[in-house]
Amino acid sequence: MNSLSIIIPAKNEGPGLSKILPRLRQLMPHAEIIVVNDGSTDDTENVCLAHNVVLISHPYSAGNGAAIKSGARAAKGKILVFMDADGQHNPDDIQTLITQIEKGYDMVVGARSRKSQANVGRSIANTLYNLLASWMVGRKIEDLTSGFRAANAEKFRDFLYLLPNGFSYPTTITMSFFRAGYRVAYIPIHALPRDGNSHINLMRDGIRFLIIIFKIGILYSPLKIFLPASFSFFLLGTGYYAFTFLEYGRFTNMSGLLFITSILVFLIGLVSEQITTLIYKE
Repeated sequence: MNSLSIIIPAKNEGPGLSKILPRLRQLMPHAEIIVVNDGSTDDTENVCLAHNVVLISHPYSAGNGAAIKSGARAAKGKILVFMDADGQHNPDDIQTLITQIEKGYDMVVGARSRKSQANVGRSIANTLYNLLASWMVGRKIEDLTSGFRAANAEKFRDFLYLLPNGFSYPTTITMSFFRAGYRVAYIPIHALPRDGNSHINLMRDGIRFLIIIFKIGILYSPLKIFLPASFSFFLLGTGYYAFTFLEYGRFTNMSGLLFITSILVFLIGLVSEQITTLIYKE
């Protein structure tokens, strides 16, 4: 396990870390364990020092994604495992993730069951995110927002510049891996009850996740977004033209505007598709 680095972002997660760090050390005695202390005000730092792990401290809270990036840059292992510090992710599942990586997958994600979701609202939101993202990438995404995953270190670092500093890094990295043609697998896991309160606000971060999905969707395949929008304007223009022709016997400026908008949206999508191809040319 010398080639394994376990990265744990933590913000005020002292109680959770005091439980999972001893278990991780017992299961993975040779693994590099990195805890990124994202501006904690509790005893997170002292807990880390007591368990002899690599500690990276942010002077202030920069966000979960920023902590992930700090850990990935510092990690020495060829395989990176990411897990939460709140006790939701079972350390016993790590070996299953690694086994799939060793079989040739580039990233393996622990997919939570519906029973593992924090509440009904979170479960419904995640289901919608999964469906939307699956449509964009053309592959079934079983858990878009899971923070429990293992990945090839070199390939993961290729996308660090795309990752946001907030809580939506799993969304971005998942869709980026699919866009690059990398092999992604899902394994079922059961998330345990977390220690402490969640840092995620369902309404605020839910809207942010949705924006991220569309943002990465455009980066993944712009025409998947622009083509339906262009077609919608074309249908509106056609329908309005049919109405005005039957009612007044003429072609109106509004119909012309809708047709022109349809063409412009399509051309923007076409140019965006070419730019995306250049971004992923490596």
